[in-house]
Amino acid sequence: MSIFDSKETKVGVFNALGAYTMWGVAPIFFKLLSEVSAGEILVHRVIWSSILLFLIIFALKKFHLFKAVLQQKKLVLGLLVSAAFLAANWFIFIWAVNNDHLLDASLGYFINPLFSVALGMAFLGERLKGAQKVALALVIIGVAIQLYFIGSLPIVSLALAGTFGIYGLLRKKMVVDSFVGLLVESLMMLPIAIVYWIVFIDSSSANMFENSIDLNVLFILTGVVTTAPLLCFTAAAKRLPLSTVGFFQYIGPSMMFVIATYFYNEPLEPAKLATFAFIWLALAIYTFDSLKKYKRKS
Repeated sequence: MSIFDSKETKVGVFNALGAYTMWGVAPIFFKLLSEVSAGEILVHRVIWSSILLFLIIFALKKFHLFKAVLQQKKLVLGLLVSAAFLAANWFIFIWAVNNDHLLDASLGYFINPLFSVALGMAFLGERLKGAQKVALALVIIGVAIQLYFIGSLPIVSLALAGTFGIYGLLRKKMVVDSFVGLLVESLMMLPIAIVYWIVFIDSSSANMFENSIDLNVLFILTGVVTTAPLLCFTAAAKRLPLSTVGFFQYIGPSMMFVIATYFYNEPLEPAKLATFAFIWLALAIYTFDSLKKYKRKS
């Protein structure tokens, strides 16, 4: 049976492709803002995402869900913690892209699925089977190769995988609509973003009234770049099993790898290439094992 057997499934597949493709080409957008500091870009990302998400919640008639979440103190506290990890992930990604560390960002998002498996084992009581153990061992070997030959850990990659992995773990435990949850998280970041903008940002682009229209449009589009892939991802998740959606997740980091090496000419040292090779092998084993389980369940 083909994954394209029904109209709804086709829509789900195209939305999954759209979501991960947009995440994959996002570095090209952030490169357009390379003259602006990562902190300032993050401020705009938070502000314009909050506004856009608020409009989406209103348009989708989910405002009652938003109000219901705000009445649950434990859930709000949980979203505050997850917002901190999400903000850290956004900042590290923007910094990596605009400081010629896109290969490290790509590696981080390749590592992320396997890092999430390790978190599930540590915090959710999930047990690793043979293929998963081999995959995790290969990741460790890949990181160790870079540590030995380059003399440093891939900090940016591990930080991206770690912050997003922990964010996913926290959100997995919360029963909340994805858009409502992201809006609450964005609103948690909003006061800090505004204070940082007013008090600490001292750049030529800090005052939007003095900026060019092109620059201000790019600032506003940071909200679209944040929310548009999530719209597609949510539409895909409604129509496809999450295990199927998971097979599309390598599109993003694969595109980042190609963009970094062929468009931005980031150097790919042999040790770093060896690290990628071990991660790719680990993902191939992990994906093949997941596919076998999925076929068995089907």
